[in-house]
Amino acid sequence: MGRIISTFLLILFGIPLFAAQNHAVVLQYHRFDEFKYPSTNISTKLFEKQIKYLVQHKYNIWPLSKTVKYLLQNKKIPEHTICITIDDGYQSTYLKAYPILKKYKLQFTVFINALPVIHQSKNYMSWDEMREMGKYGAEFANHTYFHSYLVRASNRTSQAYKIYVKKEIEKCEVKIKKELGSYVCTAPKMLAYPFGEYDAKLIEIVKKLGYIGIAQNSAPISKESDFMALTRFPMSGGFGKMDAFILKINTLPLPIKSVKNENTIVNKNNNPPLLHVKLSKPLKTLQCFTSDGKKIGMKWLSDTEVQIQALQALKYPRNHYTCTAYVKNGVWYWYSHLWIILK
Repeated sequence: MGRIISTFLLILFGIPLFAAQNHAVVLQYHRFDEFKYPSTNISTKLFEKQIKYLVQHKYNIWPLSKTVKYLLQNKKIPEHTICITIDDGYQSTYLKAYPILKKYKLQFTVFINALPVIHQSKNYMSWDEMREMGKYGAEFANHTYFHSYLVRASNRTSQAYKIYVKKEIEKCEVKIKKELGSYVCTAPKMLAYPFGEYDAKLIEIVKKLGYIGIAQNSAPISKESDFMALTRFPMSGGFGKMDAFILKINTLPLPIKSVKNENTIVNKNNNPPLLHVKLSKPLKTLQCFTSDGKKIGMKWLSDTEVQIQALQALKYPRNHYTCTAYVKNGVWYWYSHLWIILK
C-alpha cells in the first residue's frame, strides 16, 4: 500500500475537485503523546498539524452523529466533510487532544467504555472532564462496558451470547446517559465495536438494540455504506503521517455494487479468505493489499467483477483487504474489508 501511495500521491494545497459524491471521511484516534503504545498513539504535534490543515483548507468538520443522520435521511452533506472520533476515553484525550480541538472550536465524537471511568482509573478521563468537554464540542457514544472481545466470546450458547452482548452494551449506555446526559448521542445511537471486531452474529444483536455500528477498517462513508459497520481511517501507529493524512481525507468511496462472502470470520478452513466484489463501473487501476502491505491476488470475472484472495494465510488476530483505485489529481477510491482470524 505504501508503494502505491508514494507513487501517485499529490500533496494538495487546496480542496480537490472530486467531492461530488455525498460522503464523508471519518478519522479515528485513541491516544495522544503516549509513546509506549505506538500502535494506538499519535503525537500531539502531528495531531495539531492535521487539525490546522483541516481548518486552513476549510474542511467541514461535523460530529459523527450529525453526519450519520444526514446519510440515513439521504440529505446532502457539504463537500469535504470530516468527522473526528476518539475511542476509549484515555486521559490524554482530555489533556492533549481536547485543548487543541477547543482552540479551533471543533466538534468531535468520543466513544467511551464505562468500567475504567467508574473505577476512577488514572489512565482515563473522569465524568467531570467529559462534561466539560461536552460544553465545548464533544459528543459521547457507546464503546461497551468492559471493552471485551465480543466476537471471540460467541462460542457460548446462542441465548447466553445474546444476553452477554446486550448487557455489555446496555450497562454502558445507562451509565454514560446518567453521567453525561444530553452530550450522549441518541439520534442515532452509535456503538463502536471493541477492537473494531464484528461479525454477522454481533451485528444482528446490535441492530436489534437500535444502534449504528462503527468499525475500524478504513474507507469514506456514504449512503451506500453498511450502517452496521461504518468505516473510519485510523490515524495512529504511523497511519496519520501528513502525506497519508492528506491522501485519506480526500478519498472517495469505491463504487461497489455488491460484495459476496463478506462475513468477517476466518478459520483454518477458509484461510486465506475469498472476497467477491462487483463494481458499479470498470476500474482498471484497482489494486488490493493486506494490512501488512502484501499485494493480494485478483481474478477478474468481467470488467466489473473480481475475486480477491490473499496469496498467503492471514495471521491472528486481525487483517484487512484494502482496495484502492487511482482517480486523478491525488484522489483515490478506497474500500477496506475486515477479517477476524480465529486461533
